[in-house]
Amino acid sequence: MMPDLASKTRVSRLLGVEFPFGQAFGMIDDLDMQREVAEAAVRLLEEAQEPESRRDLDIEWPIDTKTAYRAWQPPEISPIVAASLEQIRKARREAGPG
Repeated sequence: MMPDLASKTRVSRLLGVEFPFGQAFGMIDDLDMQREVAEAAVRLLEEAQEPESRRDLDIEWPIDTKTAYRAWQPPEISPIVAASLEQIRKARREAGPG
């Protein structure tokens, strides 16, 4: 979970990782990385004594973050995203310059 969001929602235990969205346990097919994250999460559950306990896991994502975020994007935008973008563009056109 994203640490900032988790802090706002006051989850009982939080393992912070700096991974791209949708890959909370690590890179696809990297079983060692996934196991390390899973084991750290279990240790946190076992060891945390206080509610809202937080531990950050220091694993560096092995590829450029910008590239990683693009990698999980589908080739075409979803219909709901397309509709949202159209609403935003329409509102900007109606608002005019400035």
